[in-house]
Amino acid sequence: MVEHAVTDPRPLAAVLVSAVTVALIIASYRHPNVREGWSVLAALSKFAIVASMLPGVMDGTVYQWRLSEATGYTFVSGIDFTLRADPLGLFFALLASFLWIFTSFYAAGYMRGLDEHAQTRFFAAFAASLSTAVGIAFAGNLVTIFVFYELLSLVTYPLVAHNEDDEARVAGRKYLFYTFFGGGVLLLAGTVLVYWLTSGVGEPTLAFESGGMSALADAAAADPAMAQAAFYLLIAGFGVKAAVMPLHSWLADAMVAPTPVSGLLHAVAVVKSGAFGVARVILEVYGPETIRDLPLSVPGVGEVGLNIPVAIMAAFTLTAASIIAMRKDHLKRRLAYSTTAQLSYIVLGLSLLHPWTIFGALFHIPAHAFGKLTLFFCAGAIHVETHTDYISEMAGIGKRMPLTLSAFTIGAAGMAGMPLVAGFVSKFYMLIGSVRLEGSEWIYLDGWGWLFAATLLLSGVLNIAYFWPIVYTAFFEREDRHDAKPLVEFPIGGQFRSYTGRVADPIQPDGGRNHEVDAGAGGLEGEGETDTETDGHANHAVDANPSDADVPFGAGTRRGPRGEPVPIDSDDHAHHGGPPADGWARHTPLTESTWLMLVPITVIATGAVVLGVIPDYAIFLELAGTIVKNVTGEVVLG
Repeated sequence: MVEHAVTDPRPLAAVLVSAVTVALIIASYRHPNVREGWSVLAALSKFAIVASMLPGVMDGTVYQWRLSEATGYTFVSGIDFTLRADPLGLFFALLASFLWIFTSFYAAGYMRGLDEHAQTRFFAAFAASLSTAVGIAFAGNLVTIFVFYELLSLVTYPLVAHNEDDEARVAGRKYLFYTFFGGGVLLLAGTVLVYWLTSGVGEPTLAFESGGMSALADAAAADPAMAQAAFYLLIAGFGVKAAVMPLHSWLADAMVAPTPVSGLLHAVAVVKSGAFGVARVILEVYGPETIRDLPLSVPGVGEVGLNIPVAIMAAFTLTAASIIAMRKDHLKRRLAYSTTAQLSYIVLGLSLLHPWTIFGALFHIPAHAFGKLTLFFCAGAIHVETHTDYISEMAGIGKRMPLTLSAFTIGAAGMAGMPLVAGFVSKFYMLIGSVRLEGSEWIYLDGWGWLFAATLLLSGVLNIAYFWPIVYTAFFEREDRHDAKPLVEFPIGGQFRSYTGRVADPIQPDGGRNHEVDAGAGGLEGEGETDTETDGHANHAVDANPSDADVPFGAGTRRGPRGEPVPIDSDDHAHHGGPPADGWARHTPLTESTWLMLVPITVIATGAVVLGVIPDYAIFLELAGTIVKNVTGEVVLG
């Protein structure tokens, strides 16, 4: 498809609509309904503006706005501040603006349900976050995307540190250090190197081009070592927000934020901006052919593509993060490590360079967004209605929140790549593309394609392993009789017998604390087995050896001031975690929570199914096919 650019203010309008809304939200701080109405109105307006450009973009039109044309001012010497709505940018902007509509309703229900403080600041920062996210989507060059990339880190800091306690402040500082200083410095260094490289072969440029910058391809041929360095700096800079190991630890700590923020971080804006940035670098800064023509010489191995180290890191991340997720009892932290793994699917598919893996990786962006946003929405609803955050306390909760846990099951199935849900479609294309790598021009060594395909299959099994126990305990176990959670509590390779209640190893996994336990509370005296049915589930290893920093005692109790179990009230909203003393009250889907939370959960979960059942009718599939065709020239969709 031949693209032709036209000047149009709509990319700028899409960025500004939520930026202007920040002022309106702050001005309406005395009127909560008006304040949240502005947020919803801005979400609808942003989506309408973005969607209005879809027909033209599908026909090959690129809408752009340049600062120099509008004001006569050049942002950086030789580099213009450009907003550009091309297929890849519209792909991300359409997703973010659509999901923001339902996140706005959900956030209102969540913040009101918990009577959170500083709600005006929260909604103002939330609107600013979406403004910068769309700015990243429509950025026309590396300088523009760098500006919005750094702004996104700044405006999301108040959201991460919203609780204003020590834990939130530490998490916020860590988030800024990683994403603003770490990722920003790496990205800026890579941008400067690309500018310097292209200036050596003609007019310096940082503008994105489908298939890669032609000037950079010429510069890479003249100075391959510097081109390789710039590539890895850019990938690392965007890889920080994409949470690729070892740059991932900020993401789990950021789970101290309110759940709508977690959804924003994981599904709508922040981590997706990192994955989107990796896509820009691979598809429109370097391009698959330039990356293929810049092989690395590895002693003892020979030549490997410039992309292979990135693919190896992504494969390692999606496997390791899945194993770590199995050790998490805190639901949001398990979901956080799931996000780390799922984002690496996107990075892996892009880095393999095959048209089919690229196509699968691009479609996994909305597939993961719909599925993971569903999961976080469900986690937030559980927290608001029952104050329960730990999986080990969720036995039987399915009867208390049937709709929420049913939607959670759909989201989990999508993350595991089960048929009829969006995740299956994206992972299918990545798997087939990995197999097709063997003997193709996109890989140097035999066997690599099969290795990456095996990694994808293994990760799918691990996804089932850490999601199924949540679904099982919610629907098929009783409050007073259920298995220990999490699934894995011991250091990998250890001999700790998790399900017998034995305390056989003083090593505490994942920051847990060693508690003195007697025989009646899960300990061991002599050689006899403990009676694991004495008090429901207080004998489980998850209580004696918590895999997270603060696992409560279990059903019907909470931790007292000296660590002792204290009975809790029977009212769902009066206690702090786990079922009330008399068990979960049975609710219908219409009474389990407020409509402000249930409607977004239902719509987003339905969207995940629609993307999986009839993907041909989903515009994201067609957009992904257009992007792949523009970049590689190959038609993936017939």
